[in-house]
Amino acid sequence: MVFEITLRRLDRTSMGTDMPQAHVRSILSSIRTAAGGAAACFALLLGAMPVTAAENTGDIACHVGTYALDDGRLVDVGPVDEKRPRWRLFDGSVGELRKTATGEWQSLYGWTGRSDGIAVSFAACGEGRMTFAGVEGHRRRFDVVDTAFAARDGVTLKGRLVMPPGPGKVPVVILVHGAERDAALQYYFLQRLFAAQGIGVFVYDKRGTGSSGGKYSQDFDLLADDAVAAMRTARRMAGPRAGRVGYQGGSQGGWVAPLAANRAPVDFVIVSFGLAVSILDEDLQQMEMELTDKGYPPETIAKAQEIGRAAGVVFASGFTTGIDEFIAIRETYRGESWYKDLHGHFTWLLLPHDGPAIRALARDYDWGTPFGYDPMPVLRAGTTPQLWILGGRDYQAPARETGRRISTLIDAGKPYTLAVYPGAEHGMTLFETAPDGTRVSTRYADGYFGMMRDFIATGGIDDRYGDAIVSRAGERR
Repeated sequence: MVFEITLRRLDRTSMGTDMPQAHVRSILSSIRTAAGGAAACFALLLGAMPVTAAENTGDIACHVGTYALDDGRLVDVGPVDEKRPRWRLFDGSVGELRKTATGEWQSLYGWTGRSDGIAVSFAACGEGRMTFAGVEGHRRRFDVVDTAFAARDGVTLKGRLVMPPGPGKVPVVILVHGAERDAALQYYFLQRLFAAQGIGVFVYDKRGTGSSGGKYSQDFDLLADDAVAAMRTARRMAGPRAGRVGYQGGSQGGWVAPLAANRAPVDFVIVSFGLAVSILDEDLQQMEMELTDKGYPPETIAKAQEIGRAAGVVFASGFTTGIDEFIAIRETYRGESWYKDLHGHFTWLLLPHDGPAIRALARDYDWGTPFGYDPMPVLRAGTTPQLWILGGRDYQAPARETGRRISTLIDAGKPYTLAVYPGAEHGMTLFETAPDGTRVSTRYADGYFGMMRDFIATGGIDDRYGDAIVSRAGERR
């Protein structure tokens, strides 16, 4: 959500960028230990050096695309980085490809690093052919036009319209970013996967990222206007081919997309693993879920959340207020047995530091983040049909209160639909859990991509998409 950008260069999953929560948890733990705390972690990851051309083990770029296999399946191949591609099937299966010593591709299961036994090979660069698990496939061709458009403050944003070939009308979805700093034009795989399903896609680099201008921002008001500008650009470029037009926003995009939809008419909004609570509440809810899973009772969680509320004051004030109070509350509980398991969404960033070090963090988090933003007035005022897809095991965007709030809006007659995958985490991935509690992601939830496709195309969804629990207006719950 807000601070997920600290890990964004390690891998991309959900919209093409979001790292599975399973990896976030284990890597954060190891980095904090090795690097000596939150500030070092932040600097280490955002300062990670890109892989140079000389280090490449193969020409990844020439194999990127969505392939139609001869058995009717679609498999997308997209970059993890300059050295490694990742494949994704429309059913949610996923694997990483690595070159072996003999120059062949080895497929690894999900994000586990274990071989999955799937043989993958590519024809020569430029031929657009691959073999996946013994089945031949050919790369799908799309009508692709790159563009530049102006944001409200004159900043130039770079975008791309990807359309299925042909003259017919198609729905068009605008992909709205999470908190990542990655280049969406390079890494968002949905620009191809949706296009292969007959959907037009507009993707753009968020301000301050990739090839777009401006300063990186988490100002929802500004980002919503950027999304509106992207939508209007997509409509203009698609021209008479544009059918239904709307947004898909993942994670932090779940705050931005509904705001954008209230500013200029669209036909739909999809929120993937987003929140209907504030960022401050997100921290407390993540803390509660994490500590509950570790077996701590409510009275312990209440103490931990005292620290979380104090940390929230510090962040919301831009590190100008509440630092001494935070330190005092932290020191009250530092010696308790549960303190070592305290994390939350942003509270953990302050835990290792004294007053001067905390004040020095202000320049690192000067992103215009609206920590107290309440999304409910926007959602109550909304008239655009919305599909909310949540993961029941998502630490980063805990689903319980958000699901309750969306259900309340559905009961009030809002044209909203709620789908909860009970076992999914952030990025809508499933995972294995090791004996020490570490999560390792294995695949996307079954039916996740199909559910989004159907809502984009028709404004409705069927009754079954894997094990998703679906609620919508007019249904008794």
